This record gives sequence, structure tokens and C-alpha cells, in this order.
Amino acid sequence: MPVPTIYYLRHGETEWNALGRLQGTRDVPLNARGRGQALQAGFILADLLERDGRDKAALRYVSSPLGRARQTMELARSKLELPVTDYALDDRLREIGYGVWEGLTLAESEAQDPEIYARRLADKWTVGPAGAETYADVQLRVGAWYDEIRTDTVAVAHGGTCRALMVSLGLETPASAAELYIEQGVVYVFRDGRLEKFS
Repeated sequence: MPVPTIYYLRHGETEWNALGRLQGTRDVPLNARGRGQALQAGFILADLLERDGRDKAALRYVSSPLGRARQTMELARSKLELPVTDYALDDRLREIGYGVWEGLTLAESEAQDPEIYARRLADKWTVGPAGAETYADVQLRVGAWYDEIRTDTVAVAHGGTCRALMVSLGLETPASAAELYIEQGVVYVFRDGRLEKFS
């Protein structure tokens, strides 16, 4: 059976992104720049699908349930001239939960919990603060989501879930993925065992 292609968009920027605050599962809306990035990603996606000879209406569309991802999906679908709310939600695509660090900057996290911060710096994949998930946890749920996909899919989610998918598919190691910056306003395409970025 052919392996499905995933057209992956990270949500657009929020004020917390701009301020360097850890959002995790908090519902922070897109800012003006983020809305522009979502529209830009939709434009890139429309161009990609046309070049690939794909019927945009025939693809599956799924989003993280967090508002910033849903806003991005709806703005991207508006660029595709598709009904903006006609897509699925999957909780397994939500962002990594940062527990007690949500809302804090990295400097504030370090000041609040220097021992865990130092341990996490050495091993971002398996260490997290109180009440948090680890990237290893996220990799399990994102891998389970991917394993159920049978058709080519447009997914809108988060930086953390993108890193977890890269590791699940053997495209990055936990150590390399943890340091990657996942861009906003671009489209990542997971296809044929490879990853390409279009901007």
C-alpha cells in the first residue's frame, strides 16, 4: 500500500510566540502576523497541490483542536477556496504540554526550576517539568495518529508535533529534532520517506 503524503503546516505566530512564552496546551490566538502567515501557507499549499496535480477537495484535512491551529487551518482553507470549517480535529495533534512552565519564558522556567531545566537542556526528548509531557510522549501519540492515516492529508498542528512526527518517521533523531526550528507560514511535505519544505 502506498505511504500517504502529509502536507504539514505549523500554526501562525501568536503573541506568546513573539514574546518567547511556552504555550503548550494554552489557547493563545494568532496575532496579525500569524494570520498573514496562515494565509501565506494556504497560498503555498494551493500552488503545491496544483503542481502535484491534486484535487484539493479530495484530500483529508485535520487540525489540532487548539485555537491557533484551527484559525490557521481555516485561513489556509479560505485561500484554497474550500469551506473553511469542513475539516476534522484530532487531539493527538495538540502541542506538547509544558505543565507548570506554560506561560513562562525559558529564562523564567530556568529561574523557577533550575535543576529540571538543566536536565531538560541535556535531554529535551525525555525530560519535562511537573505536569508536562515529554517529546517521547508526544512521539507516541503522533505516531499512533500517523499509523491510522490511509489517504494523503493536510495537517495543521504545532512545532512540537512536527518534531515528533519527524522522529516517528525516522527522518530525525530525538537529539537533532529537539533543536530544530519549525517555521510558520511554510508547508512541510512528508512524502516517499523524505521531508521537503516549501516557502
